[in-house]
Amino acid sequence: MLEDIYIPQLTKAPERTETIAFQQTIPELDTLTPVRGRLSVAHRGNYLEVSAEAETIITLTCYRCLQQYNHRLKIKASEIIWLDEEADRPDDGPLERETPLEELVESLSPYGYFDPQEWLYQQLCLEIPSRQLCDRACSGIEPTPDNAGGSQPAIDRRWAALEQLKNQLSS
Repeated sequence: MLEDIYIPQLTKAPERTETIAFQQTIPELDTLTPVRGRLSVAHRGNYLEVSAEAETIITLTCYRCLQQYNHRLKIKASEIIWLDEEADRPDDGPLERETPLEELVESLSPYGYFDPQEWLYQQLCLEIPSRQLCDRACSGIEPTPDNAGGSQPAIDRRWAALEQLKNQLSS
């Protein structure tokens, strides 16, 4: 299991860097194989430099034909996380406010912990394809022969009550 890294301890590590090879499941992420890879966290004074390469296999459902298929999920990610003493303080500001662009960065307390498992989970979730197709040439759900080209269109039974009401109003 990827354990939290105590940020002040990183300054005592060789080259102020901790590198972790892992092969494990992430409870929040439903995968067929354990996530395996390498993660590196380097302390650079006022920021952490985090990078990882990882892969796993997940099961997705095709948006066209609704069949399930396996997808290899691979990441090669890096991020800079600023160390800010104000990061762990509660936000007492108004619920609605304008946030300056320079505040839209990830930050942690320099005296806190970095959770590599949570960071890895977020990076893997960002790599899940938004358009899930089992094949580029997937034709989708094929119509059944009894309503394909038949003389009477198929009626969705959920609309039956509306059809009855329509018939009552027209008579």
